[in-house]
Amino acid sequence: SYIDIYYLYFKKMFARNILNFRRICIISNRKLHDSSLQAYVETVEAKNDLLSFAKKGQTLVSLRNLMETGNGHHLASFEKYVPVKDSNANDNERIMMQVACFLHRELAVRSAHRATKLEEVELFKQSPHIKHVCNMYKLSFAKLRRLPVPSNLENEKIFARELESIYERHSATLINMAKGANEVRDAIKELQKVESKFKFDNYKSDIQKRLDEFYFSRIGIRLLIAQYLALREPPIPNTIGLISLNTNIHDIALNAIENASYICTRTHGDAPEVTILGRLDLTFPYIPSHIEYILVELLKNSMRATVEKHGVDDMPNIKIIIADGEENEDIVVKVSDEGGGIKRSDMDKIWSYLYTTGDPSV
Repeated sequence: SYIDIYYLYFKKMFARNILNFRRICIISNRKLHDSSLQAYVETVEAKNDLLSFAKKGQTLVSLRNLMETGNGHHLASFEKYVPVKDSNANDNERIMMQVACFLHRELAVRSAHRATKLEEVELFKQSPHIKHVCNMYKLSFAKLRRLPVPSNLENEKIFARELESIYERHSATLINMAKGANEVRDAIKELQKVESKFKFDNYKSDIQKRLDEFYFSRIGIRLLIAQYLALREPPIPNTIGLISLNTNIHDIALNAIENASYICTRTHGDAPEVTILGRLDLTFPYIPSHIEYILVELLKNSMRATVEKHGVDDMPNIKIIIADGEENEDIVVKVSDEGGGIKRSDMDKIWSYLYTTGDPSV
């Protein structure tokens, strides 16, 4: 009947409004919390705490460490130093508390390093986007320092929720740093106009070193958080958190080809074919998402160069070659194209974060 239809309609609208109201409340509470945290970050106490943690050493963590910890191989040694306060916790919960306790200190140290190291470069301090990234790390550091040690189940759950928020908060860091690099590049051009004696070469190596450190550390921070959050999810066969014990490059390459082809086709109208050769059956323990990210970036560049060199009507194939052997210590993945290559005069520039052959505004 019409009455039933109207009843269901208003019931649905009421439920939707309640849900939207809850979302608004959560966002409002988060903004209030962030504003109070921002005020604390500016205090002398917070600045001194940040500097003290920036002097601490970061812990080296290997893929093997992540796998062994995820399997609980180091629980006994950990619990000698940090007693678990929930005696009824099962093995998986104890592993979560072990990882959380490690991250409680380690992420604070790494966040402090990132915030302070970027501010040591004068050109970075002039970039609004890099200053924003520094501030985000300061906020994350302050949040981590306020969290209780996650040595019981309740505190571990609080810690996990906060890390989810921090992980999401820093998701735009790469975009902001890319915009920051453009700002630094523009600032250098202006300095060269005003100061005839300004020598960019005097700054180039330091900028490169600082950005290398930043990006390597960011990968490490994101990996540690994502691995911990993945371990809290229901287990997947042959997987430890993010790590697949049977990573297959051929399967990853197929996904990367599909993604890169879509981007190339959207931009240029078509994309070259890609052929995969070599050890197609090869499997090994690794993080599939990292390989896919790298392959997509390589293929995007390769496809763009191929289209621009040959046009969409006569595009030679791109080749992905997977190389491995019993005598090899490494697995090598080669992307080969006929896109024209790189000018010899540009070879010393290609690894610079301030150099690009593409449109910086894109």
